[in-house]
Amino acid sequence: MKFKSVCSYCGVGCGFEIKNRIKPLKDYPANRGLICKKGSLEDKVVNNRILKPLFRKNKNEEFKEISYEEAIKIITDKIKASTPEKIGFYLSGQLLNEDYYIANKLGKGFINTANVDTNSRTCMASAVVGYKKTIGSDYVPLTMEDAINSDLYIVAGGNIAEAHVVFFNRIKRAKKNGLKVVVIDPRFTKTAKIADLYIDINVGGDIYLFLALAKKFLDEGMVDFEFLKEKVNFNDEYFEELKKVDIDKYLKLAGVSKDKFEKLAEMWRENENIVGSWTMGLNQSSEGVEKNIAFINLFILTGKMFKDLNGPLSLTGQPNAMGGREVGGLATTLAVHLDYTPENVKKVEEFWKTENIPNKPGLTADEMVKKGKLKVLIVAHTDPVYHLPNRSETEKAFSEIDLVVELNAYKGSETSKFANLIIPVAPWGEKEGTQTNLDRLITLQMPFRKKQTKQDWEVFANIAKALGFSGFDFNSSKEVFNEYKEMTKLSLDMNIYECDYDKLKEKPFRWGENLKEALTSNKKANLLWVEKQNRSLKPDSKYPFLLITTRLANHWHSMTKTGQVINDEVEFVEMNEEDMKDLNIKEGDLVNIKSQFGEVNLKVKKSEIKKKVVAIPMHYRKVNFLTNPILDPVSKEPDYNHTPVNIRKI
Repeated sequence: MKFKSVCSYCGVGCGFEIKNRIKPLKDYPANRGLICKKGSLEDKVVNNRILKPLFRKNKNEEFKEISYEEAIKIITDKIKASTPEKIGFYLSGQLLNEDYYIANKLGKGFINTANVDTNSRTCMASAVVGYKKTIGSDYVPLTMEDAINSDLYIVAGGNIAEAHVVFFNRIKRAKKNGLKVVVIDPRFTKTAKIADLYIDINVGGDIYLFLALAKKFLDEGMVDFEFLKEKVNFNDEYFEELKKVDIDKYLKLAGVSKDKFEKLAEMWRENENIVGSWTMGLNQSSEGVEKNIAFINLFILTGKMFKDLNGPLSLTGQPNAMGGREVGGLATTLAVHLDYTPENVKKVEEFWKTENIPNKPGLTADEMVKKGKLKVLIVAHTDPVYHLPNRSETEKAFSEIDLVVELNAYKGSETSKFANLIIPVAPWGEKEGTQTNLDRLITLQMPFRKKQTKQDWEVFANIAKALGFSGFDFNSSKEVFNEYKEMTKLSLDMNIYECDYDKLKEKPFRWGENLKEALTSNKKANLLWVEKQNRSLKPDSKYPFLLITTRLANHWHSMTKTGQVINDEVEFVEMNEEDMKDLNIKEGDLVNIKSQFGEVNLKVKKSEIKKKVVAIPMHYRKVNFLTNPILDPVSKEPDYNHTPVNIRKI
């Protein structure tokens, strides 16, 4: 018997057929018959499972098996003994929409805590804020097809060859039909190798480059003022500030040569259809929101917005990071793209038949752990001890939370070392429900193995019922989805209510088609002035190098899944060859990498990377002992890619 499903790794969301092995679907819009290595082996990830609830009262004791009913009682007793502001839900882009929906409904709607956030906070929050400030909503206005069929595709601070493998392979195919590619990155990546223009920018130089380019547009008559008057809210102050930009000075600060800059401006001028994408290089920054706005502004200024094959296409990393944003999985939104306003709170209370929903955003991921002084934290399908910045501080904070509950399918997470209670939940292959890929395509994930444990939404629903709440009597993922899609009618920009769950078995559903104007109150985009803020730590004589983090094509996060079937090495640090010579280091040598927050020892790998910049794969579990604790003040996204370090040969 054949089963259709969708991959649970990256945001591309490839369609699969599973029989004796995984085969990519040729007619599926996201992948068109392509597949990556980790996706092709996903059905082989079956080991290292958690199948029984585990509990220990104190974190220094050994775990003991308990019954599922006992586990639910431990959680509900602690929730009853705590106040809402001392309770937190830490969710994940690995959850399905139904899991996200019930968790959000329980947390915000009935327990009345706004502290419901997701690991997407650490990767996409800056893009969320950037979109909301410029076009009025967290809405990705393009699709991968727009990028593939455009004339010029620009990737800024992203390495799609390793983060979005199948999409990258489709871009390579499109180059044969004339697509031009520009890559802006301090590291000569696999994506940069196919670029028609590679711009080796300084770490943190993005805003300088984008402002210089905007000034070039103004000087060369490339600003589309007719488009601005018709489609954009702007004022003279923006252009007064733009006129002050010294292009040569900004290019020097960005570390970009004048020749490459002129070539980029020329390519923008000569190509009609332009799409730009970005990932963590822009988002994971103490000025991630400003970077997003500065990049989006380039498309607004030149009228490359609100039409096919043109505009900003942010790329989500996780399989359902987009779905979590839609459902309301972020602490800064209420539900279904609704912000915290008295009117929205009332609408949601009426829909859920509840009361006392919080009237303001809750604590975000890092804040919830480190500043919330929580009594209860439920962590679902993610590993914050591994992935939050400044791990020493993270571990200390986790050790002080009374009850840490982990919902996970696999053993061996770093968070489990600080958990009191671990509840097994169903992994890919055993659970059913919907997920939304990076360009708003909703697909049904179907099981093809016998389910051995409950699905996440079932656990959250059982907690709700044990607490005495009504409205959680669901018998299937379909019933949960149908309630969720009805709720999307409360939102002005989501037509997910038109999606038919049963039809998803044959064909995915893309919501929000044909956006031709902004989603602001007057249907106009906002052209906003931003400047370089320099909030990040600066290198000095003690810590002269800058650390950035990278992703590898064949691994996923902390490798609890991919590590079972793929052996690619992750324990290394990339360095520039000249820096290696200066320090008398050879490839393969062991070095000590030290920041003011911690240190690790790794082997050196030679790389085409900017001088005085080093890179460590994010999959290396100890990397966040090095990273700094600074957050973007608006998006609250961590500054993973700008930590000063020292390198010493061992």
